[in-house]
Amino acid sequence: MKTITVFTPTYNRAYCLHKCYESLIQQNNQDFTWLIIDDGSTDNTKELVASWIEDNKIDIKYHYQENQGMHGGHNAAYRLIDTTLNVCIDSDDYVAEDAIQKIMDAWQLIKDKPEFAGIVGLDADTRGNLIGTKIPETLKQTTLYDIYNVHHVKGDKKLVYRTEVVKKYPAYPIFEGERFVPLGYLYQLIDQEYSLYPVNEVFCVVEYMEDGSSMNILKQYRRHPRGFAFSRKSRMKLAKNFKDKFKNAIHYVSSSIFISNASFLSESPKKLTTFFAIPFGVLLNLYIRYKTKSEF
Repeated sequence: MKTITVFTPTYNRAYCLHKCYESLIQQNNQDFTWLIIDDGSTDNTKELVASWIEDNKIDIKYHYQENQGMHGGHNAAYRLIDTTLNVCIDSDDYVAEDAIQKIMDAWQLIKDKPEFAGIVGLDADTRGNLIGTKIPETLKQTTLYDIYNVHHVKGDKKLVYRTEVVKKYPAYPIFEGERFVPLGYLYQLIDQEYSLYPVNEVFCVVEYMEDGSSMNILKQYRRHPRGFAFSRKSRMKLAKNFKDKFKNAIHYVSSSIFISNASFLSESPKKLTTFFAIPFGVLLNLYIRYKTKSEF
């Protein structure tokens, strides 16, 4: 059995999925399985992947499901993965040169240390520029929360997790009529019990697409308010300081307004903080409505 699963949730991305495929073929370490979660595509994704499986250049597994959104794709991947490690490479991204080998090198340093949930590495853009900033070189053990809030690192980072760790936690909830729950919900839960081993190596090359969630976050926020409200309640509960708690309370209020949830205050894990956040949440809600008015 392979050591790591590279999983890719995809929806109608046949036009760019070949970039990830080609990057995996070129890896000098082939100790991986590529798991493609086809989240209800209506293009030729299935036929394209079938041709790659027939070529037999790398180990590929394919799973089709009705459209559930990115988090639903992650749920399926975590159910299906049976390798020791896993990493998500989005359908519009691809694996950096020698990334699998770099992950394996880091894994050898921590595989016998159960306090580590996995490894955190870097993302770069297609021109080779880092997304954000490096992780402090002196840092040998951290959490994702501390990377951003204590060490003030900027930009998206790539997470490689032990599969047995992610399987411990509940799946992302599926809300009827919505297709998005912020993935950070799971990562924050893992942070409560485990650490990450930081590596200043590029694991993933990122290309933000016009139809991707990163480029449409305000639209996502408005289209999927139950998913965002769920995430904000969790973040409030686990926040390490008042600033973080209050910020998430503001967003929780805003999302609750979108779904006309009159019980939002009683359902909040931090009721007093949420009460004082109400005026700011109303303003945020009005701002999002204004910025997205042409879409709704």
